[in-house]
Amino acid sequence: MRPALALAGYAAAVAWGAPPPLALLTRRGVCARTGLAAWLAAMAGVLAAAVLAIQSLFRTVAADWPSLTRALCRSVAGGACSPAVYRGALYEGGVAALAALATAAAAAALWRYGRRTQRARARSRAHAEAAFLAGRALPGTGAVVLDDPRPAAYCVAGRPAAIVLTSGALAVLDPPQLAAVLAHERAHLAHRHHLLAMVTRGLAAAFPGVPLFTRGAAEVARLAEMAADDAAARVSGRPTVVAALLAIGTGTAVPAAAVAAPVPHGGLAAAAYAVPARVERMLRPPRPVSDTAFGLALAAVLTVLAAAPSLLAAFTG
Repeated sequence: MRPALALAGYAAAVAWGAPPPLALLTRRGVCARTGLAAWLAAMAGVLAAAVLAIQSLFRTVAADWPSLTRALCRSVAGGACSPAVYRGALYEGGVAALAALATAAAAAALWRYGRRTQRARARSRAHAEAAFLAGRALPGTGAVVLDDPRPAAYCVAGRPAAIVLTSGALAVLDPPQLAAVLAHERAHLAHRHHLLAMVTRGLAAAFPGVPLFTRGAAEVARLAEMAADDAAARVSGRPTVVAALLAIGTGTAVPAAAVAAPVPHGGLAAAAYAVPARVERMLRPPRPVSDTAFGLALAAVLTVLAAAPSLLAAFTG
């Protein structure tokens, strides 16, 4: 019984307590890939701890039901819990009903998760197929162009996956900026960011009241964009990436040489995901000491989050 309570307590503490410090450490996008890994490790750790707690609880039930009812009774009432209470049919029936309710809630969460991810996968595959049918290939890039005056660029998973550009995007991007956009989208596909988004959004739908999953889905999407920005910047340089973001966000051609300062938040609010923060991050000069401290803190948090569930299970088992 003690391992189950310890693991359940850890899962609850991380699910409700981890989002604020994680958001603080990853807010600036320093070490975006490490920050992304930290959020994912926290989610995976909570799920692993919850599963281990349920397994431990079921083993206790199968081995000794009276011990379970006694432990639950004494954890609530302490010394006031007498054998007449925890051996009573009414109390044991209540514990059984509570267990059945928890099982039903877990089954409902799994069903919501499965439904959400299945629908997302089907929509993504259908969108990719439609893009290949309705669009035209952009020679030498592997991308598909759709006739739409609104500037946009994105990737969709399918068989095969597709990088989609609109004619409006081509109208405002110069060749180096187009290369940066393609590098950004290829980074998404190479690192399976679409799968991360699908999984985390599914968890948010399955557990709508758990802050780690609801906030984590948005943070994972934001950090995935920043990680892809970094990949594009390594190929094309930061000014070119910023100019491409501004061009797609505003619908106006922006020379890379004209990029010198952060843009107002309101000007890009409806562009792509978290564009103002991404532009400001690309334009922010490096701060070696501060950035190193953030990176080390994130690495430490990632290590703890990745190792804690298995260590807790080992020490309480």
